[in-house]
Amino acid sequence: MRPTIKDVAKMANVSIATVSLVLNNNQRISKETRKKVNKVIETLNYHPSRSARGLVSHKTGNLGFILTDNHFLKTEPFYTRVFLGTEFEARERNYYILLSTIAANFKKSDPLPRFILERNFDGIIIAGRVPDTFINILSNYDVPVVFVDYNPSLDEYANVLIDNIRGGVLATEHLISRGHKNIAFIGGESNHPSINERLQGYKTAIQNAKIKNNDNLIITNNEFLSRQNGYDCAEILFKKRRKVTAIFAANDSTAIGVLQYLKDNKYKVPEDVSLIGFDDVEADLLIDPPLTTVRVPKIEMGTEAVQLLINIINKKSIAAKKIIVPVKLIVRDSTSYIN
Repeated sequence: MRPTIKDVAKMANVSIATVSLVLNNNQRISKETRKKVNKVIETLNYHPSRSARGLVSHKTGNLGFILTDNHFLKTEPFYTRVFLGTEFEARERNYYILLSTIAANFKKSDPLPRFILERNFDGIIIAGRVPDTFINILSNYDVPVVFVDYNPSLDEYANVLIDNIRGGVLATEHLISRGHKNIAFIGGESNHPSINERLQGYKTAIQNAKIKNNDNLIITNNEFLSRQNGYDCAEILFKKRRKVTAIFAANDSTAIGVLQYLKDNKYKVPEDVSLIGFDDVEADLLIDPPLTTVRVPKIEMGTEAVQLLINIINKKSIAAKKIIVPVKLIVRDSTSYIN
């Protein structure tokens, strides 16, 4: 039969609360008592439950992880890697991650994730953009929240953000360095802060190179960043402008959709059109040609989010702290010098 905290307390001749204090490394417990309790724990091969640890700390040991359902797809693996980062770090910190999705068009009448309704969490990580309606409802719970890859423009929240502007500059400068001047930008939801910042980076690099701005080379809409939207935007682009020699796509899924359009319409990559993405997902190495991109440290973002959230929970960090993670240009075979 599996030993319980009561068994540990009885064998060590201490109270259950004392055992819980030892489990939570509380400094109120003497070294002698701590040593005695830990010896019993080892003898019984006792593994504490969350409820046992929470007797004194009044914490659940759970961290919520929330994203919209369209961000958690096989074809959109960015946030899957972020989630893995949170899982790895939470495991090291002896926390559990509770994953839940909400609708991209979340309404006030929609049900909240069950762990929120049950208040079975100590803090929440929100990955990617979520509706303001959800954020407003969540604010009523007065709990620590960390946003990853989304800044809701509310000063009270902590953020782990990508250096999107720098990434946009790196991507565009790479194409410029290969002699390209007719460089297009294809993005989906341009009102998303991350996408807007990548577009800012693109514009900055174009201006710095003293290349004439041409709004016809910028194709954005309010659609979710996806392969299909990349395909559709590329079709719009080439109907408007056929002299494009290079394309910066706002993320890799969009870039893969652009690549498919180019192939379907007999354009060779990179001989006719150079193509660069953003994120560096695993699929980039599997397509032909392998995709040049801007690498985002996705697992590290998840790790940073957990560390920041736990520090806020333990009052070791301010709630509104922002962390900007650096990006890196990864050059593969989808970009080349202009012919």
